[in-house]
Formats: sequence, C-alpha cells, structure tokens
Amino acid sequence: MANADMQKGSAEMILLALLEQRARHGYELAKLIEAQSANQLQFHVASLYPMLYRMERNKLVEGKWVEKAGERRRRFYKLTPAGRKALAAHRESWRTFVTALNRLTGFDHA
Repeated sequence: MANADMQKGSAEMILLALLEQRARHGYELAKLIEAQSANQLQFHVASLYPMLYRMERNKLVEGKWVEKAGERRRRFYKLTPAGRKALAAHRESWRTFVTALNRLTGFDHA
C-alpha cells in the first residue's frame, strides 16, 4: 500500500479524476481506486464521504440522490466546471512535482 500521507495528499485529485468521465457513488469510487491502483491505494468508504461533502461545498462536484427499484438510495457525484479546472490544476502541480523529484532522485533513469 502507498504511503498514507501521499495517499491523503492526492485524494482530491484521485476523486476528481475518477469523476471526469461520469457520475459515481462513494462505494463505486472506493472499489475503483482499489482496482485501478492494483490495491496500492485504498480508501474506506467512510473516509471518502467527508471528502466528497467538502468538495461539494466547494462546488467541485455536485451530488444527486438516485433511487432505483429494488436498490437502496445512493448519492451520485459528478464533476462541475470548477471541478474540471481544479483537476487540471492538480495535474499540472503533480506533473511539476514529479518532474522535479525525478531530477533530484534520478528515479526516471533507474
């Protein structure tokens, strides 16, 4: 599993990126993070919701309750235009950071 501080620091970017293509609910996001990271990143659903609520208050995502017959009600989150801008800024910041880190450590030449 990845370092907890690194995971925490990248959580918002991860959630925004996973919401870039379509709306998703919290449990789906947690499972997708595990699957796409080969279980290197894991977020408990209980820890995702406070992040999603904060992102909703900050207008980065929009939540909507959806009920399907025979299933429990779920809150789906989708990216807002402000969320797309925030994701682009996160990506650029990480790109700059990783480039600098690679230069300092020689990691990209290993």
